Amino acid sequence: MATEQSKTCDLILVGGDVVDGTGAPRRRADVAVRDDRIVAIGELADWHAGQRVDVSNQVVAPGFIDVHTHDDYALLAKPDMDMKVSQGVTSVVVGNCGISLAPLTFTEMEPGLALLGDEQAFRFPKMGQFLDAIDDAPAALNAVFLVGHTTLRFGTLDRTDRPASSDEIKIMRDLLEEGLKAGASGMSTGLFYDPAIAAPAREVIEIGQVLKDYGARYVTHMRDEAAGVLDSLEETFEIGRECDSRAIVSHHKVQSGDVAGLSAQTLACIDHHGHNQPVGLDVYPYAAGSTILKPELFAKSKRVLITWSKAIPEAGGRDLKDIAAEMGVDIYEAAERLQPAGAIYFSMHEEDVQRILSHPNAMIGSDGLPFDAHPHPRLWGTFPRVLGHYARDLGLFSLEEAVRRMTSLSAMQFDMADRGTVAKGNFADLVVFDPDKVIDTATFEKPIQAAAGIAHVFVNGREVWRDGQSTGARPGRALRHRQVAA
Repeated sequence: MATEQSKTCDLILVGGDVVDGTGAPRRRADVAVRDDRIVAIGELADWHAGQRVDVSNQVVAPGFIDVHTHDDYALLAKPDMDMKVSQGVTSVVVGNCGISLAPLTFTEMEPGLALLGDEQAFRFPKMGQFLDAIDDAPAALNAVFLVGHTTLRFGTLDRTDRPASSDEIKIMRDLLEEGLKAGASGMSTGLFYDPAIAAPAREVIEIGQVLKDYGARYVTHMRDEAAGVLDSLEETFEIGRECDSRAIVSHHKVQSGDVAGLSAQTLACIDHHGHNQPVGLDVYPYAAGSTILKPELFAKSKRVLITWSKAIPEAGGRDLKDIAAEMGVDIYEAAERLQPAGAIYFSMHEEDVQRILSHPNAMIGSDGLPFDAHPHPRLWGTFPRVLGHYARDLGLFSLEEAVRRMTSLSAMQFDMADRGTVAKGNFADLVVFDPDKVIDTATFEKPIQAAAGIAHVFVNGREVWRDGQSTGARPGRALRHRQVAA
């Protein structure tokens, strides 16, 4: 029999429809929180709470997990993390595409690292120091960490336009293991980008031999996402097998019009390998991608929109073709004058986006770039867009299924203990939203806009977003991966 003390808590969310993250149908229930945990779910009228919040006609769900971000430095430089908590995101995975903030120090920025910030960002020679910095100055949300292969290369090789030697591979493997011991969840690669493009699969495999000792995963921006995408998938799964590690395909897409529809084959390939080894994938809900300004992507794109330019800052938010016309040059010469810079590439077909989004094992990741002057709208809109546009308006899948892809599936793939579902004993990472109103408002023209319909967001039991505003609370944690090595 419950005691009076056991029925006391800090917060009760009253009268909402609980979508618990498992894919099960929603059910009407109250949710009680004490300290940082969920302590009861059900009819809780006889409980005593420091605060009761009426969430009638709204959904109570696990906080969303953004599995593909470049938020490494943003956790320190923008700790309120408005662009994420405003969407209902309570945890992010950082260190993607081979680029992590640690282990690396720099006095002069390398172009391949510009996605994360400027030179002052790279000041942590060890991954453990970065995680300790997050502990010392928490952000509003939690973070899971990957060690970037590109970061390892920059810190080890004298020239990055070549494969690593055996001695260099050993140094990088030791650095990776040091990061895993500190709590990193795996290693990422960005084989699409210089300088990692010079690394053969064997280099990645040899570095990644320590992953299996820590139950860690291999996460990759593959070498090719256009005509060579099937070969890149085979390389990805070979690396996963050789490292005895879960292989996760980052922001899966089919990029360029001449391979439209190829997603049917890529997903079949993923399913085939998934019968024999642990695999995963994530996707963002847009038919346009964003990265550094790369002329080799122009021919694959219907439109190129500049997101930032160090040489010509006012170019942010403008079409490359318009900039080129004003300069009286072609787009390639204009791009050269803009460098270093970033861009959005309209290069995918909606049919492929929807097919990948519909895959039952597709997690959701924003791939947003928090320091772009004119960012892709996915930075602010990804998760409400899945809920509002694809689930509610298009009926691509149910709301319950959408929530599962953004919560429990992600928590399982990244071994996030006690998170990802609304369950007694789990951490109180929660989002409350109006299922009829939730939608992204960020656009390619006006990308910095908070979503509609997100009423409350709680991280580790503390409210970080309320009715369109940050509360200023910063209860986030560095989520160190389980340690299984001897």
